[in-house]
Amino acid sequence: MASILGLNISVTSYAELVERCKTWARAGESRAITFVGLHNIMEAYDRPGFHETLHAADIRAIDGMPMVWILRARGHREASRVYGPDATLALLDGAQKSGIPVGFYGADEGTLARLVAEVRRRFPDLRIVYQVSPPFRKLSSEEDEAIVAEMAGSGMRFLFVGLGCPKQEMWVVAHRGRVPAVMFAVGAAFDFIAGTKAQAPRWMMRSGLEWAFRLGTEPRRLAGRYLKNIPRFLYLLARERVTKKDMVKAS
Repeated sequence: MASILGLNISVTSYAELVERCKTWARAGESRAITFVGLHNIMEAYDRPGFHETLHAADIRAIDGMPMVWILRARGHREASRVYGPDATLALLDGAQKSGIPVGFYGADEGTLARLVAEVRRRFPDLRIVYQVSPPFRKLSSEEDEAIVAEMAGSGMRFLFVGLGCPKQEMWVVAHRGRVPAVMFAVGAAFDFIAGTKAQAPRWMMRSGLEWAFRLGTEPRRLAGRYLKNIPRFLYLLARERVTKKDMVKAS
């Protein structure tokens, strides 16, 4: 476990994540898994309630090369990126090989249909027992109870949730203990696997430039987020480092 701006991060790998989640699924355990990038960290910094939500998740995997570099520089040499869309594919592969039934919750109906079709093409023996595109609005307590009952009745043990950040993280944590499945807040994985949005080239991902690609493809939606968060993140990170140095000197 490591920490960035007060948020504890799980240092894990794709293989470790898949094996741990398969064990939980076989035992019928209800778990919440999140993938943490710069946006999540800044949301947690700005919103104490969301900070508590992320801390309540069972795993907070590192989803961003800048976070990997920061943790390695702090001595966590084993830190590596666990990219949500790639983790989704690894988990689906593990589910297919182990006979674990899966479900999908999120996205619009068109995207969800394309996602499921692509997943079936890649994993023909995978058991997909649940797929729902919920209304964009907030569900009533009665509607939510009905959804939970449907999920429980489906028999799924992996549930992939794509509702956007921070809604999806809040959803999986709030439904832990209610939905008998390992739940993954995977965000853009739905769009990327469905082919409705383009992914950055791998060299840009490895170089920490994925944000530039995404900004270029969705400038209206992401410009405000990046212009606000990136400079503040760098400033807060530098301040955190100075504060720690001062504490060491004082001791």
